[in-house]
Amino acid sequence: MSPTFQPRRYSAELLGKLRAKYQAERDRRIRPEGTAQYRRAAGDLSSYAKDPYTAWAERDTAHDRVDAVVIGGGFGGLVTGARLRQAGVEHIRMIDEGGDFGGTWYWNRYPGVHCDIEATVYMPLLEEVGYVPKWRYAPGEEIRQHAVAIAKQFDLYADTMFHTRVVELRWDDEAAEWNVKTDRGDDFRSRYVVISSGTLSQPKLPGIPGLDGFTGHTFHSSRWDHDYDLTGKRVAVVGTGASAIQIVPSIAPDVEHLYVFQRTPSTVDVRGNRPFEPSFAASLQPGWQQERMQNFLTLVTGGHVDEDLIDDGWTATAKLQRQMLTGTLDDTISAEDRAHFDELADARKMDEIRARVDEVVTDPATAELLKPWYRYMCKRPTFSDFYLETFNRDNVTLVDTADHGGITAMTATGIKVGDREFEVDVVIFATGFEVGISGVVSGTLPVFGRGGLPLLGHWSKGPRSLHGFYSHGFPNLFHLGSLQNAAAVNFTHVLQEQATHIGALIGAAAERGAHRIEPTAEAEEGWIAVIRETAPVTVNFQAECTPGYYNGEGKPRPVNNSFGPGPVVFHALLRDWRANGGMDEVLREA
Repeated sequence: MSPTFQPRRYSAELLGKLRAKYQAERDRRIRPEGTAQYRRAAGDLSSYAKDPYTAWAERDTAHDRVDAVVIGGGFGGLVTGARLRQAGVEHIRMIDEGGDFGGTWYWNRYPGVHCDIEATVYMPLLEEVGYVPKWRYAPGEEIRQHAVAIAKQFDLYADTMFHTRVVELRWDDEAAEWNVKTDRGDDFRSRYVVISSGTLSQPKLPGIPGLDGFTGHTFHSSRWDHDYDLTGKRVAVVGTGASAIQIVPSIAPDVEHLYVFQRTPSTVDVRGNRPFEPSFAASLQPGWQQERMQNFLTLVTGGHVDEDLIDDGWTATAKLQRQMLTGTLDDTISAEDRAHFDELADARKMDEIRARVDEVVTDPATAELLKPWYRYMCKRPTFSDFYLETFNRDNVTLVDTADHGGITAMTATGIKVGDREFEVDVVIFATGFEVGISGVVSGTLPVFGRGGLPLLGHWSKGPRSLHGFYSHGFPNLFHLGSLQNAAAVNFTHVLQEQATHIGALIGAAAERGAHRIEPTAEAEEGWIAVIRETAPVTVNFQAECTPGYYNGEGKPRPVNNSFGPGPVVFHALLRDWRANGGMDEVLREA
């Protein structure tokens, strides 16, 4: 917090005015088409999804049998592969649409890319690999190289299919294995299938009229064109989310002029990144990473610890995160009082963030445009010590599009907002990914279980699973992600716990000679009841938020499928379930 910032006292009248301001700013940006305002990087736009980092390589098609296939080479898939290897699984096949391991960090290689979660808790399996991060908030390349190191440590390069997409999974009940087909003609069998393909890999583009007619250069930030020299160019960056926050200050010194096209400003808090001192690594004792991960997770989900080992912008705003993420709530006061106190704390935090804009940005008009007017968790918070300062440069212009429904059009030579055109040489789309749309959910990866039952048919009235991992009628198939369990801002910790659980199940199946891992219909129904009973109601909060990917561009889903008590409780539940006979319910010999 700035030493000059003085929190204001909120009366009921002042709080009412703030709500009205938030509503007015939301209404300026809402579009009736919701998520349909974006276009997939497919068909005529498929070039935006092409891998610019690794050359396509021909290979023989596979028609064999493996013990397990892991779909996805990001940290979820990597940690699963590691846990399977530790459980004694020998023939593991790793599949990813990218050209190497890394997931999001394979794709995001734009200038300035760093993780917004501290490296010691974000980068998994540090102790197993024998690595201590160099920076508190690690740069993308350090994270990507760590992903490669995990794959090497656990021999996951032994059988890989990169630049490959699975197009069908079909269960063979007689053989007790899955038939796996890919877009490259592979048709093979696997005893187990783990889906960890994530939702931060497929780029999305704004549906701007005239995009196809622009004669300059364009690319998406997750497919950065390192062969194109931005020096001396007139550059447009479309978007002001987590990627743009890092790209803008990194490229501004080199370009002739930079235009930043903004619909909604992000919250931009202090980052304070720095290298770890050598004394930090020297002080670490065995078990240090799990201790730091658990400490961070406990704090950000509302729990109590004696000492905040991370002590950053995430742990300082833990209570505000309950509006979107599950966790521990203060049950010593009524829900009404809790909501009131949370709103006051939220208002003061947002006042602090807006005050920082005034302190840093010298032009008052630009500063006003950069101020976020919404509740703290309406958009993913960002952190930077360089982004706001960039708008003090003479060669940087902020173009606000809120009153025009976004960018109006693209011409052959530039971008139009209203009646004004900005001529540019290159347009960089920092517009994010298709979030929450996995291949299973979208139908691009059809799954057929026992008797040919389609998974989407089984889920026609909503997801059906036990603990979010597996469904009745679909033996030996596991899902990693946020489905019917508990998420957190540090998602790699969540994925690591899930991978540990799956590895323990498959290891137990091998020890007991079980050929199938499958919950009963009763167990599945029981877990659905738990989710219905505990899931927090977030739709009202999201409906009042400025449009973004958190709330479906202003059209939030009415049903929440999260485990309300949060990930700390959920992980303890899994450990207790494994230790007290839970596996007996899902391991089947025939």
